[in-house]
Amino acid sequence: MRRSLGNRATFAVEVADTEPHALRTVDVWAAGKRLTIADNSAFVPSFSRAMRSSAAQARRHDVKPCPLPGRSPEEIFRLLHADHTEFREQFWFMQWGETIDNVATYAYLDNNDLVIVFAFWREDHPFPEDLGKVFVARIPPDEFAVIAEQAADLLEAECVE
Repeated sequence: MRRSLGNRATFAVEVADTEPHALRTVDVWAAGKRLTIADNSAFVPSFSRAMRSSAAQARRHDVKPCPLPGRSPEEIFRLLHADHTEFREQFWFMQWGETIDNVATYAYLDNNDLVIVFAFWREDHPFPEDLGKVFVARIPPDEFAVIAEQAADLLEAECVE
């Protein structure tokens, strides 16, 4: 049975039945795109820890404000992604390991929203029309935190080690 938390159009996590050895099938969605296309098998202990870390960061509003006010989220993504200094690392978000390492993801606060900007980078991405496009999800930080925490709770409650 698959359980869904959140809304695919903004941010959602879908958890499938337990697999052996603490692995779970998990799909993460943002801006209507499934981020877990390349690998949706998560090792629960590390994945849930990473989810909780991002949830805590969002709940504390410990996300930097918009780095380039007045620019579009797509332009902000491109400028951050092109920056190879420590500056862009301040905006890395949802660094959840191999399960979603097929996307480059940054986040910042804009007014009362957590803005998650991302792009798929692997050349073998199954939807070539998505390559080169920047996707944007806006969600209240506390809503993001609740979804991520509930997903981690669900994963850990049914974890088989």
